[in-house]
Amino acid sequence: MGLISGMFMGALFGISIMASWRYMMRRRSRNRAAKAADIKLLGSLDREDLKKLCGDDFPQWISFPVYEQAKWLNKQLSKLWPYVAEATSIIIKESVEPILEEYRPSGISALKFSKLSLGNVAPKIEGIRIQSLKEGQITMDMDFRWGGNPDIVLGVDTGVASLPIQLKDLQVFTIIRVIFQLCEEIPCISAVVVALLSEPKPRFDYTVKAIGGSLTAIPGLSDMIEDTVTSIITDMLQWPHRIVVPLGGTPVDTSDLELKPQGKLTFTIVKANNLKNMEMMGKSDPYAVAFVRPLEKFRTQVIENNLNPVWNETFHLSVEDKDTQFAVVEVFDEDIGADQRLGIAKLPLVDLQPEIEKEIQLRLQPSLDTVKVKDKKDRGTITIKVKYHHFTKEEQDAALAEEKKMLEEKEKQRDEGKINSTMDAVHDSTHVEG
Repeated sequence: MGLISGMFMGALFGISIMASWRYMMRRRSRNRAAKAADIKLLGSLDREDLKKLCGDDFPQWISFPVYEQAKWLNKQLSKLWPYVAEATSIIIKESVEPILEEYRPSGISALKFSKLSLGNVAPKIEGIRIQSLKEGQITMDMDFRWGGNPDIVLGVDTGVASLPIQLKDLQVFTIIRVIFQLCEEIPCISAVVVALLSEPKPRFDYTVKAIGGSLTAIPGLSDMIEDTVTSIITDMLQWPHRIVVPLGGTPVDTSDLELKPQGKLTFTIVKANNLKNMEMMGKSDPYAVAFVRPLEKFRTQVIENNLNPVWNETFHLSVEDKDTQFAVVEVFDEDIGADQRLGIAKLPLVDLQPEIEKEIQLRLQPSLDTVKVKDKKDRGTITIKVKYHHFTKEEQDAALAEEKKMLEEKEKQRDEGKINSTMDAVHDSTHVEG
């Protein structure tokens, strides 16, 4: 009986082991199938799906395998950051202050750094993509993230009041493009090009705080500073715009690396309809401003006491890269003191066919940054006509000379007090056709 019982228990134990093994194998097989299905599903996700799952701040190397992780670089950057931050702060102060003066809005008479420190928190490079787009060049795209603790104070003078303004809680999310121009002489790099890629759009988040005072002391100051920072970034650093830095002891020709006009946009501001009235008595006195680059703005005549103005004025705007740039049109109410913006709209140029005129109606918005828009009321529409012409080599050279002449003229007008800054829009009769 003991023998039979032992055999039975042994058989039962063996059967249970076999059943358990088969269960584990079936479960493992199901897990493999489930994992395979999950991997297949993840592989079918595109960039927009990943954005919905991970949010806007996901590293580029997650969705784009061409971006490699750069842990080694971050480790070295963290060690070097105190020295890099100190040197960079000096360079920024010396090079950016003249730019602040150039882009200074008309409501501010002086804009300089009172204090500039980049703090002790190093940026992070989430991923790097290296590619060769052209012979003799190496192009590197870096997924750059920085939530640092800088101490940046701007001295703002309006002529009526002076106020130190602190930029707090600065966060930067962008893709930095660096192009190395190669040469045969040591250090084997003759020049470096730095730019911010337009897609995904660079994000610079910060808050503005007045030190020892209130922002209400200078009406619209926060918006002025934000517009100035945005203009500098988009007009100087956002691709196709770039900074070219020659390297080495001998002078080098960097003309091929500089931004050049690619074509001309004939831009007609036809009319606006149902504009928002900003006046307590009567109606707004609107005029419109058109530009591709903030330093090349043209404005229409003022139509007094009218919310449905008709201008029919045409301007010629330079285009450096039709595939990434857009035209902007703003409508303002002329007023004593600071003019008020009635609305703004932008038109991507990528879909324009050369030599074909299109009439387009755009809906006006309070701001191009729709995330920060609080006023959802209708701002009306603006009707424009656009036609793109691609330059020949001769036309490109002529446009480059004309652009240089125009900027020199604006700087002269600023020095003579005719305009407040080179950011001001001008009404140039040589550009008017309608």
